[in-house]
Amino acid sequence: MNPQVSVVIPIFNEEKGLPMLFARLFPALDALRRPYEVVFVDDGSSDRSVELLRGMVAQRPDVARAVILAQNAGQHLAILAAFANTRGAMIVTLDADLQNPPEEIGKLLAAMDAGADYVGSIRKLRQDSWWRGAASRLINRVRERTTRIRMTDQGCMLRAYDRRIIDAINRCHEVTPFVPALAYTFARRPTEVVVEHEERAAGESKYSMLRLMRLNFDLMTGYSRVPLQIFSWSGIIIACGSFVFVVYLAIRRLMLGPEVQGIFTLFGIAFFLLGIVLLGLGIMGEYIGRIFEQVRSRPRFVVAEVIGDEVRNPP
Repeated sequence: MNPQVSVVIPIFNEEKGLPMLFARLFPALDALRRPYEVVFVDDGSSDRSVELLRGMVAQRPDVARAVILAQNAGQHLAILAAFANTRGAMIVTLDADLQNPPEEIGKLLAAMDAGADYVGSIRKLRQDSWWRGAASRLINRVRERTTRIRMTDQGCMLRAYDRRIIDAINRCHEVTPFVPALAYTFARRPTEVVVEHEERAAGESKYSMLRLMRLNFDLMTGYSRVPLQIFSWSGIIIACGSFVFVVYLAIRRLMLGPEVQGIFTLFGIAFFLLGIVLLGLGIMGEYIGRIFEQVRSRPRFVVAEVIGDEVRNPP
């Protein structure tokens, strides 16, 4: 019999926190009184995470499995590797750092039972540093203005998806996916619930400010053409302004003759326009790079080992 709930947990160098995760995860899921499975996916950890996963699967072979990737593919590709091997009608993603308590999974399942096919979560009291909170709010505003994706707290990975959405995601072959955004594009009845948030149980966050900025830029370029459109309109406006300025300088030349004043101002304007050109080239390069990665058609991830029941290794 297929389980009703599949819980997907990506793991990357979480040796210190895994014992605490195991101690809280399985009692919380047992308390739901629903058939479930847990699919751990190790994203190329270099510590003892794989060894600990092997021991846990041996203790709970009835509900636990682990997919081991050959090398680090990134959190979202690791989640896709697990999605392809889930069997539940409802799929829940959960980070391994216990910042999102596993006891909160029941809230998401209740929203699914009420008719939602995509349930996001909003952290009630975020236990993050001030700069992560400020960066998250800024990123959310930028993303909402450049895409049609509406997520109050995009950094929270405690989410639930209907099987129909997971099947649609499994048919996608994007090289740089952002799972919550990709799932949102397939959702018909999305909703959000408020969940508790705790400090990281052990270890350190794998996301620096630079990685967060990069992730959001991938999100904007992967789900919207607005950056290109903004640059196109900026080019039109600058071209029109430059034409007016050239006409103005030509008239002054005819009326007043040659002038030396203002040459450094012109240099400043020229360097400013050059910066805009370089920015535009960078934006175009991002889109072209995504096309190159897509048409190259290399495997997005490679499963090195499966611990537990046999699962599939999609291309």
